[in-house]
Amino acid sequence: MVISKDAPIISPPYTGRFAPSPTGPLHAGSLLSAVGSYLEARARGGRWLVRMEDLDPPREMPGAADDILRTLAGFGFEWDGEVMYQSRRLERYREVLAGLQRDGQSYACACTRREIADSSVRGIDGPVYPGTCRAGLPAGKTGRAWRIKLADNVTVTFTDALQGLQRQNLARDLGDFVLLRADGYFAYQLAVVVDDADQAISHIVRGADLLDSAPRQIYLQQVLGYPQPQYAHLPVLINSAGEKLSKQTRAAPLDMSRRSLLLCQTLDKLGQMPPGALFSASLTDIWSWAFTNWRLDKVPTCRDLVEPLCGSDEPV
Repeated sequence: MVISKDAPIISPPYTGRFAPSPTGPLHAGSLLSAVGSYLEARARGGRWLVRMEDLDPPREMPGAADDILRTLAGFGFEWDGEVMYQSRRLERYREVLAGLQRDGQSYACACTRREIADSSVRGIDGPVYPGTCRAGLPAGKTGRAWRIKLADNVTVTFTDALQGLQRQNLARDLGDFVLLRADGYFAYQLAVVVDDADQAISHIVRGADLLDSAPRQIYLQQVLGYPQPQYAHLPVLINSAGEKLSKQTRAAPLDMSRRSLLLCQTLDKLGQMPPGALFSASLTDIWSWAFTNWRLDKVPTCRDLVEPLCGSDEPV
């Protein structure tokens, strides 16, 4: 089975989104994703939504969601409509999962992480699930998670606006992936697909660290009968050790006293080449220039970029 979706899928109106997880304050990497998705939406005359992906309480930082919104507002972002919180949509995810269970497209899994690691090969996102529970739970075992039952030999092919042609064989590279985790929390892959469909998201502009997730999401979109958004995966900022900027790698929070500099450096990293005079201009003037001059085809097509050096007042 081949799922190939290279042509435009959704007609206007354009609707984009920025969907941070409240695991800590925004950092330079988050700002790059926000700026790219925001400017592409505004350049296309579209809507830009903010969604808080707060599905994993053990990883979340108290107050981080409000801090993220204050930071976005402080940088001059203006989103459309109300902020969506995934934590308030659990019943909707249960409804969708129940439909997949009812149709035989999802099954209970009793395997532990150790058991999977001991019996499978390495894939693009950890061990490939070997299908142990696909035909039913082993005797004496109780289901701990719920997995999608992939169609035989399914390959997803799509063209990313920045990263080009993408192809992934889900069975070989991943195996039946999780929809509901053993700890009772819904998996990102299910929630994001349902949210994008319910919000009528037409274009997804986000970091390239999520590029390998797109085929799983496209597959779920097909299974659930949802329209497929178009994708553009921006390069990801990394530190000097080659690690993606994140709370885990101790990425520094954005310095709100240097917003103009940070915004201009972000535009520079996105290949937009703002004039030097803008680096000390007001946020209003910077955004005005960016709205007029933004071009997605100027964004670097590499998957990684070195973290900007915010100690300088010059382009980096």
